[in-house]
Amino acid sequence: MIGFGYARTPLGQIHYAECGTGEPVLLLHQTPRSWDEYREVLPLLGAGHRAIAMDTLGFGASAPPAEHTIEAYADGVLAFMDALGLETAAVAGHHTGGVIAVEVAARAPGRVSRLVLSSTPLVDAEARRRREGRPQVDHVTEREDGSHLVELWAGRAGFYPPGRPDLLARFVRDALAARPGLTGGHRAVAAYRMEDRLGLIRCPVLCVGAAEDPFAFPELRPLADRLGAPAAVIAGGMVPLEYQAAEFARVVGTFLAGGEFAIP
Repeated sequence: MIGFGYARTPLGQIHYAECGTGEPVLLLHQTPRSWDEYREVLPLLGAGHRAIAMDTLGFGASAPPAEHTIEAYADGVLAFMDALGLETAAVAGHHTGGVIAVEVAARAPGRVSRLVLSSTPLVDAEARRRREGRPQVDHVTEREDGSHLVELWAGRAGFYPPGRPDLLARFVRDALAARPGLTGGHRAVAAYRMEDRLGLIRCPVLCVGAAEDPFAFPELRPLADRLGAPAAVIAGGMVPLEYQAAEFARVVGTFLAGGEFAIP
């Protein structure tokens, strides 16, 4: 059964959901989602671990950050771990959550036992250059007739599996909860200097790629190569983690148990 709570931190209250007992694994969501991205994952990982999915500062039901940067989000993760008394934890992040996880592991290497980077972009100088001038992901202008909601839905629909409007509805709900910082996470990723941080990571790392994710999958090998890390590919996986929950949980559980994966 999934339980819910709020952790009181110096940065404000941070909302979370959790399931299971044992060694903790902390799950970090993509922009502009919430813990709900891991709704299907929590019971699966919770069968052998204390699986915890927190709402990043500024998203879900957590307090807003002082600013939308990867560093500020990482401050929230470490404050959350302090509030829950987690001296160490395995950390898994998806998309933006993976970028935040990199910063957490680089800043506090003694507190991250294992690191899973799922559909995580490699944000170096070349990646920042490519992002310059691109239309902002999920950016819509609010209109009195509500047509911006259709625009928000349509902008994501092509990256979601057909016949699953329920998944898009969950995305839109989280996007509305993230206002006015809806695109803040995307801007934070685009500005992050990941190349300065990767060399500070000391724990075992696994890179995970969703084969049908056009944004992140091409960066699976470059990121894994930069880290000297093994990689796992989820066939048929797409941008929404819910669509690949069972396979994601299996891969993460295998890695946390010490299972080996191939170096790409």
